[in-house]
Amino acid sequence: MWILQSEDGDIIDCVDIYKQPAFDHPALKNHTLQMRPSSDVLTETSTTAKNKTYEVVQAFQTWQKSGTCPNGTIPIRRIHREDLLRAASLDQFGRKYPNSRNQTATQDPNAHLGKKAVSVVSLPNRSSAVLFAYAYNFIGASGDINVWNPHVQAQGEYTTAQIWAKAGPGDTFESVEAGWVVHPALFGDTRTRLFAYWTVDGYRNTGCFDLTCTGFVQTSSEIALGLAIEPISSFQYQTVINVYMFLDVTTGSWWLHVNNKPVGYWPGKLFSFLTYSAIAVEWGGDVYSQNVRKTPHTMTAMGSGYAAEELFGLACFINNVRIVDFSKSPKYPNPVNVFADEYRCYSAINYIEGNGVEPVFFFGGPGQTYTCP
Repeated sequence: MWILQSEDGDIIDCVDIYKQPAFDHPALKNHTLQMRPSSDVLTETSTTAKNKTYEVVQAFQTWQKSGTCPNGTIPIRRIHREDLLRAASLDQFGRKYPNSRNQTATQDPNAHLGKKAVSVVSLPNRSSAVLFAYAYNFIGASGDINVWNPHVQAQGEYTTAQIWAKAGPGDTFESVEAGWVVHPALFGDTRTRLFAYWTVDGYRNTGCFDLTCTGFVQTSSEIALGLAIEPISSFQYQTVINVYMFLDVTTGSWWLHVNNKPVGYWPGKLFSFLTYSAIAVEWGGDVYSQNVRKTPHTMTAMGSGYAAEELFGLACFINNVRIVDFSKSPKYPNPVNVFADEYRCYSAINYIEGNGVEPVFFFGGPGQTYTCP
């Protein structure tokens, strides 16, 4: 087995593509590996575009300085004993924390698309600030996600900037997700890392980050889930990763592309609803803490740690927002709206600079402040 040592300390094992964890999933026992989708939907990107004085460039992964894995293998971040010991249990390792039995998700009455009220689920112990679109025929979603390294107050907390594609009922939704995360309990540090996630029951009993459980099938030897991204954005120097997820309508699998390169796919056999389409797409940030919607509030930040109102140079953004429907033509979603669980803690703005200019979605905040005690 080929082994790479990243300069930031991570060890990457180059594992035979046919011996990866995904194939241990009961639904994938006789799965035939796909090296490419049988149907593709291309989306335009502009990750080298400029906005006024703020240069926007594409980020990369630190481990790539050490090389890439040989053809026929995939890179997997090595999990150490200390990583497992930080988990609440082996069953919980690599998973978003499930809803506790005495807590239920709620339907927020303040979410609207135009004049129409829509069903937005607010999950316990989570605070989100998102741009959202609802329909019945989304087969793709993408965006350029601004890369930052927000503060995480406690080891059991995490913060993400990501895209969700969802289907299914209420708080037992199915979802495929990707973006970046700062998650000390999972990774043992506070670096910003690329992640992918899936669930078929609203995080209750299924799914996980990256390849920490069975499910996601990786095909790339160049991109590694769970490894650090660099450089981090700073004033007048903004970095992004382009994330694109789309449905292979022939197989029902959802493919993930990062920076215009295929990473792998979530097989259609994992899902019931997402095999046909997504009914909701969300772009934005998510903070997990036992101390959201409480006083004192967590000081874990979202995005850059600055509120959305700070705009370019300070606030985190997602631009080049796109959805794909069965026309297979990438387009800006319409209608679309913003929603924040705790707007005094983490805000969201779909900012339009002038007539004819496409909106840029800004989101984030520091968590606990005088407006968010």
